[in-house]
Amino acid sequence: MSVLTCERDQEERLGVLDGLPGDPMMWVLILSELVAFGLLLGAFIVARAVHPMVFAAGQAVLDGPLAALNTIVLVTSGWAAARAAAAVRSESSRAARCWIALAMMLGVAFISIKLTEYGNEIAAGAGLESSVFFTLYFLLTGFHLLHVLLGIVILAVVSHRATSSGVETGAAFWHMIDLVWIVMFPVLYLAR
Repeated sequence: MSVLTCERDQEERLGVLDGLPGDPMMWVLILSELVAFGLLLGAFIVARAVHPMVFAAGQAVLDGPLAALNTIVLVTSGWAAARAAAAVRSESSRAARCWIALAMMLGVAFISIKLTEYGNEIAAGAGLESSVFFTLYFLLTGFHLLHVLLGIVILAVVSHRATSSGVETGAAFWHMIDLVWIVMFPVLYLAR
């Protein structure tokens, strides 16, 4: 079997992903991560239905305004990642690097705000084993926080060469992080 035949077979298997920006394997990762977050959010929603009083008490400890600020920060970073992808398509790798740097700085700001929020929650007596609410809350937000860290690393790597495919791949992952937070925020902080 020749190399071209193997490449053609791989392209046919990934045909579903045609037309998506960036590397098709990143989209496989993104879809698998969305499934994982979906399952965790589903568990959170079911547990809230089973223990409404525990979840109401847990939500009362959370800092909604700080989480709302973090939402604005992360959505703005997603906008910067989109600007980076647009810049690299316009063949301006320098501008793309600047936009990526802004997205990364906002990602670091998100992490700082989230760690501040964690500190406030822990000071209020919340912990991973405090209740089913906090177990699921810390698992969900911690898993998301790890993805923000990974996203910053990915953006740093693709910024190095700032190719169209690389920047679009990094931006796609970063947008998945945005999307997950946009769904998590109302589920964790607003829904009663």
